[in-house]
Amino acid sequence: MDADATSSGATPGSPGSPGTPAAPATARSRRFDPDRRARIIDAALDVIAEVGVAGVSHRKVAARADVPLGSMTYHFDDMDQLLRVSFEKFADTIATRYEQWFRQATNADEARAAVVGLIHADLLDSQRELVLTTELYTLAARKPEFRTLTCDWMARSRRALRPFFDEPTTHLLDALIEGLFIHAALDTTPPERARTAEAVRRITSG
Repeated sequence: MDADATSSGATPGSPGSPGTPAAPATARSRRFDPDRRARIIDAALDVIAEVGVAGVSHRKVAARADVPLGSMTYHFDDMDQLLRVSFEKFADTIATRYEQWFRQATNADEARAAVVGLIHADLLDSQRELVLTTELYTLAARKPEFRTLTCDWMARSRRALRPFFDEPTTHLLDALIEGLFIHAALDTTPPERARTAEAVRRITSG
C-alpha cells in the first residue's frame, strides 16, 4: 500500500483518496436542494403557460425544473395536487398585486383610476398571466374542487374594492375586471383605456 495513503488514513477508492475523482458539483448540490419544491411549482406554471393544463406532465415539469423525475411524486401526491399548489401561488401573486393598487387610493375617484390602471397597466401587460388565468378558469369549470381557488381569489378582489364602493358595486367591478381579462385573451384588438374608464364610471355612478 502507498505510504502516503496509509499515513493520511485514506484507502484506495474512498472519497478524497488519490485516484478517486470528486463528485461533480451539480450532483453534490442536488443532494441538498431546499428550494426544489418551489422550483417545481414555478416550472409547472411555466409549462402550463406554454402547453396548457392538458399538456402538462410530470416529465415536462421535472425537465423544466431540472430535477429528477422521482422528485415529482416525492413532493406531490399526484398531478391534481401539483396543479392546485401551483395555481394557489399564481392566484396569490395576482391578488397581492391587485390589493396593492388600492392601498394607495384615499377616495372613490382614486379607486376608479386604480381599477383602470390595474387593468391596463398591470393585468393586460402579460400574455403569460392571461393564459394562466384562463387555464385556471377552464380547470375550475371542469373540476368543481378547483373552484375554491377562484372563489377565494374573487373574494380577495372584492375586499380590496369594498372600502370605496358598496357590496353590489364591488361585485360588478370585479366582474368587469375579470371579463376584460377574458376579452383580452380572446380578442385580437386590446380594449381601449377610455372605454374601460367609461365602463368603470357607469358602474360606480349610482
